[in-house]
This record gives sequence, C-alpha cells and structure tokens, in this order.
Amino acid sequence: MSLNDPKWGNRGGGDNRGGGDNQGPPDLEELWRDFNRRLSGMFGRNSGRPSGGSGGGDGGNRLPEFNFRQFGGGIGLIAAFGAVIWLASGFYIVDASQRGIVLQFGRFLEATEPGLRWRLPYPIQTHELVNLTGVRTVEIGYRGSERNKVLKEALMLTDDENIVNIQFAVQYILKDPQQYLFNNRGADDSVIQAAETAVREIVGKSKMDFVLYEGREQVAANAQKLTQEILDRYATGIQVSKVTMQNAQPPEQVQAAFDDAVKAGQDRERQKNEGQAYANDVIPRARGAASRLLEEADAYKGRVVAQAEGDASRFKQILTEYAKAPEVTRQRMYIDTMQQVLSNTSKILVDAKGSGNLLYLPLDKLMQVTASVVAGAAPSADPAQAVRPSSAPVTESAITPPRVDALSGEARTREATRNRDRGER
Repeated sequence: MSLNDPKWGNRGGGDNRGGGDNQGPPDLEELWRDFNRRLSGMFGRNSGRPSGGSGGGDGGNRLPEFNFRQFGGGIGLIAAFGAVIWLASGFYIVDASQRGIVLQFGRFLEATEPGLRWRLPYPIQTHELVNLTGVRTVEIGYRGSERNKVLKEALMLTDDENIVNIQFAVQYILKDPQQYLFNNRGADDSVIQAAETAVREIVGKSKMDFVLYEGREQVAANAQKLTQEILDRYATGIQVSKVTMQNAQPPEQVQAAFDDAVKAGQDRERQKNEGQAYANDVIPRARGAASRLLEEADAYKGRVVAQAEGDASRFKQILTEYAKAPEVTRQRMYIDTMQQVLSNTSKILVDAKGSGNLLYLPLDKLMQVTASVVAGAAPSADPAQAVRPSSAPVTESAITPPRVDALSGEARTREATRNRDRGER
C-alpha cells in the first residue's frame, strides 16, 4: 500500500471504528487514543465530554458517570499483561557446568539438567544454580601468602611432643548440589574445619622428622582421604580434589635450635656412612685372608697326613723285608742314614795313620763332589785321585773320603722332601 493512500494513518479523515470500508492496517494513533480513553474510564473520567464544557444543572461539579464495562476491560488487559510477565519470569537457563535446583515453597522439588528450563513463577517456585565444575580453594594456616600466618590453625603437636607449623591448601568441587544447598550453612567453613581436624589427627600420630621431611607427601594424601571421609559423614556434597602442603617447619622461636639439631643429625649420618664405608673395605679383605689361611691349613693338613700315611706304608714294607732278611735290611738302613747325614755336612775325614807328612786337600774339589752326590749325579773322577801330596807321594789309604752309595731317584726325592719339611717346621 502506498504512503499516499488517504486511508493510511490520519489521512482517512474520520473514525474507522465504524463499519466503513477500510482495507488498510489499523491506525496506531487511534489505537493509542482508544487505550487512553479506556484508562480514563477506568479511573472515572468521562472521555466523551470536553474538559471545559458545562453540562446540566450542577455545572462542572457533577461527578462523571461510572462505566463498569470500561473499567472491567482495562483491568482484564492489565491482568493479562501482568500474567504474561509473571509466567515469563519462570524461564531460566542452566549452563553446562551447572545444575538447577527447583524449590517449591522453599522445599526441594527437582534437579534440572543444562538448557532452557521453566518453573512456576515466584512465590510458588524458585530455583538455585549450582556450579559443579568450578574448583574452590580454602587456605589453612595462612591467608593469601605464607607470610600471613594464622597460628591458631597452623600450630600442631606431633607424636614425640614437638610443635610444628604447617600450612596447607585444600581444593574441592561440588558433587551433589542438593546436599550442598541444604546440608551446609558455609561450605568453606565446613571444609576448613574438616581438613584441620584431619591434619591434626595425622600429625598427632606421626614423628616430627616424618612430618617435616620424608613424610610430607604421605601426610597430604592421608589428610585428603580423611577429610573426604569426614565430609561424606556429614553429607555435605563436597568432593576434595587435592590437599597441598605449602610449608612445614618448626616454630620461629626454636628455629635456630632446630637448625643446630638438624646439622648434628646430618653429621651423625655422615660419620655413620664413613664408618660403614671403612667396614665395607676392611671386612671383605679380612674375610679373604681368613679364607686363605683356612685353605692353606687344610692343604698342610692333607700334605702331612698323606706323608705320614706314606711313611707308615713304607715302614710296613721295610718291616716285611726285615722279617725276610734282617741283616741286609739293617745294613741298608744304616747306609741310607749315613748318606743322609753325611750329605748334609761339610766335614772331611782324613786318615791320620798314613805315612804322609804334608797333605794337600783340594777343598773346592771335595765340596763339588759332595754337592754332586746330593744333587744325584755321580762324580766324574775318584776323589782319592784328586788328593795329591805336595812333596811326597801319598797312598790311597792316606785320604778316605766319605763313602757314598748311589740311591734310587725315588729315595733321594723322598728324603729331600722330608728335610725341607723339617726346615719349615
């Protein structure tokens, strides 16, 4: 429709509420004017008369005529508009990280999932949005920074009656929105009290050195487990995600003495390690020497026993031969004994009954003969021929060298072994 159409807007020239031929849209100004007339009628004003006219016998003081029809129409329009707004107030949006809790007259009704939801408007029903994925953190023993200590929470007593200063943080999330809303007056206060109780119980059962040094991670893990048990016992709907030990140290008043004790303990451990290293060096060597001596003793024992058994066996054999030929056996034994005795001496026997006055004794030749006999080799020449007088001839009877009978190689070896054994003893 063109804007120049005489029936568009106010260009119609008359009231189109009648049954005239009106093909265009309604006039906005006329609608607004009609709305104002209805409001005026609702408050008792007569919109049909001019404000300055006089009408009737009572003049301008005549009360306007009350129109129940107009009043009822205005109330219905406002009520309908208000009802729409009231019903629209029941819409709410639940994010993906949230859960909605609908309350009917303050009592739990249902839990809603993420999305656009609707409930009955207030005061019949209300809703609460609870964030389940957001991580909340509470600090115990300090606030904001480790320097801002809260000694009432941080000082704890250990099992060995020592006081330690412990600062830790607890991170938690919500796992049950209904329990979180209805069973908690203050979630952070509940977590702080439960965590402090758990840590005090664990520290009270542990030694100071364990809490301050090697057991810090274990204390944190046990505190997380015990805190969760306490919160579940009270049905708080809270899930503890992590307990972090920020600081653990003795009180400042005894810090210097504690440092001295720690240094002394470290010195003690160092000396123990040095002593253990020395023991690890000396003890194996001593054990090796003892084992070697035991092996040598066992070897000596075996050798002596074997030699004794051999001597006993030889004696039995000689005894058997002696029973057969006593004289021959006795002579042989004498000769063997004299050979053994004389072969180990450097003395020279000279026949003094000879007629010679001056003897020339080649001691070097005699010693060589003796050495060769001991070694088992026969002499290359008769020792009597090596003795020569310096001025007069000397008979063979003048010099009588030791008589040496050749023995078998087995007998010489046995006697030499026996001599060495005696020398070692």
